[in-house]
Order: sequence, then C-alpha cells, then structure tokens
Amino acid sequence: MAKSGTTTQGLRAAIERSGYYPALVADAVEAAVGGEPVSSYLVHQETTFDSNEVRRHVTVLVLTGNRFIVSHTDEQAPDAGSTTPYATTSTESVKIGAISSVVVSRVVSNPESYTPGTLPREVVLTIGWGAVSRLDLEPAACGDPNCDADHGYTGNSTADDLSLRVSEAGDGPDTVRQTLVFAQALSEATAASAVPGR
Repeated sequence: MAKSGTTTQGLRAAIERSGYYPALVADAVEAAVGGEPVSSYLVHQETTFDSNEVRRHVTVLVLTGNRFIVSHTDEQAPDAGSTTPYATTSTESVKIGAISSVVVSRVVSNPESYTPGTLPREVVLTIGWGAVSRLDLEPAACGDPNCDADHGYTGNSTADDLSLRVSEAGDGPDTVRQTLVFAQALSEATAASAVPGR
C-alpha cells in the first residue's frame, strides 16, 4: 500500500490510513519535517514473511523545499532485551543538493506494444546520497593468458542508500502510479537544486 500527495495534512492522513503504528510513525516524521511545507510524499507499507513470523515495515518519504526525509519503522518480536514486542523507527534528513542519483527502473509487459502513459507492472526507486555505497570488486587481468602478474582489482561502486520496490500485482496500480509521481517530484527537485544561484 502506498499513498502520495503534497500536503502536511495529507501526509498525516496517509500515515493513519496505512494503519501501521500511525501515532508513532507520524510523530517521528512530523518531528523530522518540522515547520517546512511538504512538497510531495510517499507512504509505503510492506509485509514480509520470515520463517513463521509475519513482519511489517513502513517507509515514509517526504520532500520539502530543501530536504528529502526518509523514515523507516519496523516491528520486532520479543527478544533478550525486551519481553514484549516493540517497534523501531528512524528518520534521516538529506539536503536536496546532496542527492546524487534518483534511479527509476520500470518493468513493462509486452514492450513491443507499449503505449506512452501505460503503467509499468513494477517500479524500483533507488535514491543515492552517499551515505551507503556498494563496492563490487574482482581481480583485474590482462589479455596475456601466460601472465601471472598481480594486476590489482577492478570493480564498481554503486550508491545504494534507499531502494523501494513496488509492483502492480503486490501493491496495486495506484501504488505504482504514486511511486512514479514521487520519483518525478524528487528528480525535478534535485535538478532545480543543481541550477547555479539556487
């Protein structure tokens, strides 16, 4: 389930509609947003199955005029540190200008008959701002099959701070559409922040 929109009241209502510890989630998100007007938001709840347990997770993405705010809330089963179930919630605030990439991957059925405006069946939104990077390394080699010299390593570094996957089958077409709307708003905000003098 995902909800998107452009007002602080709409953000609160979307969090409440998610039904996932709404008072806790709203309190954390509203504290991070402060008094800034909300430009766009996305509330995405997902349920995962871990062995014999059902776990819920909600991600709230908020765009203001100056910042991108991401909040995660997870529920936890009782453990050695707590005899009762508990939830953890975290928020991170990132300056719009610090966002280095907004990647939107679309999976489209029957691409040969694609019509502009048709919703993809799946969207993966990946946002990078340099907090987390993935480094994939492998030994480097030269073209000489008889060479046994050490050529060091070669690899790729990929920004991977946040990745959110939604699908038409699992989340519904509205969720896919809302994710694309938020992604566009975020892309436009990052482009605008790169304009000199802003």
